[in-house]
Amino acid sequence: MAIESTVKGKYLMFKGKPLVREGNQICYGDLQKDEYVLYLMIIANKTVKVGDKEVEVPAKVLGQIIKSDPSGSPFERMVKQFDRNDLYEAFTAGLIQLERLAKK
Repeated sequence: MAIESTVKGKYLMFKGKPLVREGNQICYGDLQKDEYVLYLMIIANKTVKVGDKEVEVPAKVLGQIIKSDPSGSPFERMVKQFDRNDLYEAFTAGLIQLERLAKK
């Protein structure tokens, strides 16, 4: 069974891997090549004043490390789940977990 992307076009690359955002979901990693990928879901936003503008930034983010092998159920494929209070913390925590798994 092949995995088909719903997001078409060129991807933003970070450390040689695709970083794709669609709505409130972010996926980091290559589903075809990497054993594990990082999945982030923005649960809640907060409004922050920047200069004279107000912008929405993520306030609560759910992160998951997922096996890219599609043969198991979604529950079996999830290796680690965590939540953080902003996108930077969640992405950093996910990168650390991916690096630890790569060393095994």
